[in-house]
Amino acid sequence: MNKKDRKVEPGDGLRSLKSTMLFRAVNYELYIRPNKMVMMFGAIAIFSCVGYIIYMRYNSNNAKYYSAITSDGSVEFKKKTSKWTV
Repeated sequence: MNKKDRKVEPGDGLRSLKSTMLFRAVNYELYIRPNKMVMMFGAIAIFSCVGYIIYMRYNSNNAKYYSAITSDGSVEFKKKTSKWTV
């Protein structure tokens, strides 16, 4: 049975429609089957990056020192002080 002679059935999705090679090349993910291993790797990578960013933001807020640039251009670490405490 030739691909052109095949009858379109519900649930076939975009693979059954006539389209150009440019459309298929640009929208590659619409025409391939999902790969569960690649999806799991991507999900783990995204959640790891988000977790690392959250971890870094949490630790930077609790830091006792901050970096300040002096008038001569050098970087100096200063201890955090509050103007409200005496």
